[in-house]
Amino acid sequence: MTDKGTRPAAAAEESGMEDISFAELFEQEDNNTVITVQEVAMGTVVGVNADAVLIDVGDKAESYIPIGEFRTDDPNRVIKLGDKFEVFIEKRKEEGGLLLSREKAIAIKVWEEIARIQEEEGTIQGRIDSRVKGGMSVDIGVPAFLPYSQIDLRPVKDMDELIGQSFDFKILKFNRKRNNVVISRRAILEEQRAQLREQMRATLKEGQNVVGAITNITDYGLFIDLGGMDGLCHITDLSWGRVSHPSKLYNVGQEIEVKVLKYDQDSDRVSLGIKQLRQDPWETVPQKYSAGTKVVGKVVSITDYGAFVELEEGVEGLVHISEMSWSKKPRHPSRIVSVGADIEVQVLKVEAETKRISLGMKQLQPNPWDVVEESYPIGAIIEGKIKNITDFGIFIGIEEGIDGLIHVSDLSWTERIKHPSEKYSKGESIQAVVLKIDKENERFSLGVKQLKPDPWQAVFTNYPIGSSVEGTITNVTDFGIFVQLEEGIEGLVHVSEISKDKVKTPVGQFNIGDTIKTTVINVSSDDRKIGLSLKSLEEKEVKSSEATGAVSNEAALKAQKGSGPATFGDLLKAAAASAEEA
Repeated sequence: MTDKGTRPAAAAEESGMEDISFAELFEQEDNNTVITVQEVAMGTVVGVNADAVLIDVGDKAESYIPIGEFRTDDPNRVIKLGDKFEVFIEKRKEEGGLLLSREKAIAIKVWEEIARIQEEEGTIQGRIDSRVKGGMSVDIGVPAFLPYSQIDLRPVKDMDELIGQSFDFKILKFNRKRNNVVISRRAILEEQRAQLREQMRATLKEGQNVVGAITNITDYGLFIDLGGMDGLCHITDLSWGRVSHPSKLYNVGQEIEVKVLKYDQDSDRVSLGIKQLRQDPWETVPQKYSAGTKVVGKVVSITDYGAFVELEEGVEGLVHISEMSWSKKPRHPSRIVSVGADIEVQVLKVEAETKRISLGMKQLQPNPWDVVEESYPIGAIIEGKIKNITDFGIFIGIEEGIDGLIHVSDLSWTERIKHPSEKYSKGESIQAVVLKIDKENERFSLGVKQLKPDPWQAVFTNYPIGSSVEGTITNVTDFGIFVQLEEGIEGLVHVSEISKDKVKTPVGQFNIGDTIKTTVINVSSDDRKIGLSLKSLEEKEVKSSEATGAVSNEAALKAQKGSGPATFGDLLKAAAASAEEA
């Protein structure tokens, strides 16, 4: 330490000021009053080196303060001789001199400022330094605590982004003894928001366009700060087109223009819209997308029955699965198109009132049914492989996109086929005759039995009425006996035609596989029916036997005695006996 009393003379001598009088020196000494410990005093810089600053506080002594304490308020400040600073007199040293502190002087002034600001409900500026438990540490001259709940009006997602930023704060409470200060930025924002809300209540109107910042994004829409109150833009009002989630289009903090759709002043609820800033695209759809128009669109959705294609924002059309291909019959549209793909389509129908557009893909390709009638005339014989077998028929591959159906009724003239798989296998090649082509309904009818003549067309010739025929019993029912005369040709002996005697049922009297002889009594080729009769044959045989005298005496006597009519069996026996006698 340099003694204050000797310094003026030494300084004068060093600076060549020998002409300073003793009275002047005494006057300088008289201005150096004794400093009170634990108070703040004004000091002057009388010396500076790399580590410390020499301060003169007028106590006949000079004291060094670390240079770092002078740079807490301004790290880039250059300390020069003659600069003045407030310093805190901590104590007098035992060896002489004073212990000074620049930082404590600043802190004392800060605490005084804190008390004043809180009393006047003012604000203080501070810089956020770091994150601490429950909030942030803020430098306002002394460390202050900023709770998470007091940072903003809404939760802050990234706290680290705030570090290093400066803001104005309200002082909520402080305790100087504990060096504890709690501050709030939210309180300032709430005051500002309340003022803006009052302004908006007087100016906000439905139909007005305003600019706001997105504060939150949910599944159902956007919350937008209009600068005094929040409004909700529902997901259905974001775009005329399809929106899967609002976050796909917008980000928190983004400023956007919106239209006020509805404003309830009583509850301060504001409904906003973004799509309403633009014209509804459906107003021009009938002119832009008339039937037959070809356009490229994007597949936005696929269902079991088709694909929805976006032609422009807010305008979608449906390509039904039946309109995707002439040739392919897909089980699901995803086998032909995929979401996100750009495809060319043709407009088939527009319903502007219901906002529906029917689209087609196959219409852009040649229709194979346009030439099928020329390629396959009725009656032509074709050959193809069996692609599918169902209970009602067989599908034959004709060419790409065209299948022909052989109905089960067209497989055979005569056979009763319960299921086509009994006779045919998938992949088998068969021939068939073209029966009918229905281009409008895309149906191609084929037949296999038509490859051969219908045997029923010859029944009049082969089985004239009154002729005796022989056949095999194929079935016996309560109402009659079915007799096969040839392959595919069956006749029926009705129960009433079995005998002159009343027969309740032939079941039990005749066996399947037996061969019997009958008479043809009715023929219908259209109904494919032949009526047979045992009774007529019996009568015929009786008349023939009476005419030739071939009936046995026993049978004749029996008939004459009234012992009952002879049965068909009796007559057969009698006829056999007569034949033996002859």
